[in-house]
Amino acid sequence: MRLLSFLVLAAGLAWAQPAEQETVTLAEAVHIALERHPDIGKAQAAADALQGRIREVRADALPSITSFAGTLRMRDPSLLNSSGLDKFPKELLDALNPVGANLFSYGVTVKQPLYTAGKVGAALRLASVEAEGATAEIDRAQQDLALQVVKAYFGLLWAERYRAVVAQTYDQRKLHAEMARTRRENGVATEVDVLRSEVALANVQPDLVRADAAIRQARALLNYCLVRPIDFPTRAAGDFVDTAWDEWDLDMLSREAIRGRPEMTRLRIAERSAGVVLDLAKAENRLRADFVGEYGIMSRLPANLGNSRFLRWNVGVNLTLPVFDGFRRSGMVWQATANQRAAQLERQKLEQQVRLGIQQGLDEIQATRETIDAALANLGQAERVLEMTQNNYKYGAATTLDIVDAQTALAAARTNLLRGRHDYSVARAGLLWAMGRTPWE
Repeated sequence: MRLLSFLVLAAGLAWAQPAEQETVTLAEAVHIALERHPDIGKAQAAADALQGRIREVRADALPSITSFAGTLRMRDPSLLNSSGLDKFPKELLDALNPVGANLFSYGVTVKQPLYTAGKVGAALRLASVEAEGATAEIDRAQQDLALQVVKAYFGLLWAERYRAVVAQTYDQRKLHAEMARTRRENGVATEVDVLRSEVALANVQPDLVRADAAIRQARALLNYCLVRPIDFPTRAAGDFVDTAWDEWDLDMLSREAIRGRPEMTRLRIAERSAGVVLDLAKAENRLRADFVGEYGIMSRLPANLGNSRFLRWNVGVNLTLPVFDGFRRSGMVWQATANQRAAQLERQKLEQQVRLGIQQGLDEIQATRETIDAALANLGQAERVLEMTQNNYKYGAATTLDIVDAQTALAAARTNLLRGRHDYSVARAGLLWAMGRTPWE
């Protein structure tokens, strides 16, 4: 009975949960991926860890309060080892016999840095700068994942549309095979025409199989990005991007990319971080002042641990100035200076790469746009040629080979148009990513 109740409850909970959405738009797919993908969670965890690092470093500037309690059993013959005891009478020396004794104590110790030559302040600045870098890493992970989702989404669209093109070719060749058989029965076509039409039809079958496999692979890749089961029946709702690109100023786009790319932001933060590390290295092994205080009770007898007469306290300021550290500080400064220079060079290198990526993106968009225009013009001609060839075949003015050639040309024209639209959409998303914008705009 309990098992039955449990199964009913579990079924009710499963029914109450919202069903996973099968058909998604591009924006919905990106949103789902950004909410679920582990890469985003890892970047967020790194940012949280750096927030903890800030708190850890801040502790070096705050007072440290420690409570203590202890007991000690000891026998101290220090008095007997005094050099002046040789002049004492023997009777007195025999009376000086150290015995074991207990010592009990408890209290609190307070330590507070007063001056660290800027070391604590530099460490705090370094932790804060690194926390900003973690935010940039989150943005970078989100943009990279969004671009991956966009490519997978358009890949699924391409696979589905290409399968439709292959299916259209199959239907055309099937219709022509039926026509050839009818003409053969009427005595106006030869057996060779029938065989050629049937061979052409059979040749499309492997293309259909490969197209179905391509759909499964593209859907699996998109499901991976969306953190769904690989075989989940995800469908892409929408179409390829047809919006014309109207921004061609390379300098303006490069400046926007340098400002907006998360990688550039991260390298600028790394450069600032290197500068703070240099300040931290310069503050190493300098004059340091610390306040130290202790307050508590110390007594030989436990009964006196609450007696104020046995109160013990001390306060003081400790000054520390290293005289020679074996050139440790100079080595740290040397390393920090080199790292700062390396960060500057890395930023300059990425700026050049960004400009190159923008130029390549513009070239790719222009090339794919021209491909689409050429494919559109060719598609109309291929459709007209197939129509004319089919009409000629009806009257015996064309052969099966002419029909197959026309069908192949039409399929190639449709495939080229589809590939051009896919490539344009992906190139546009890549250029938006290179500029630091959202790739699914």
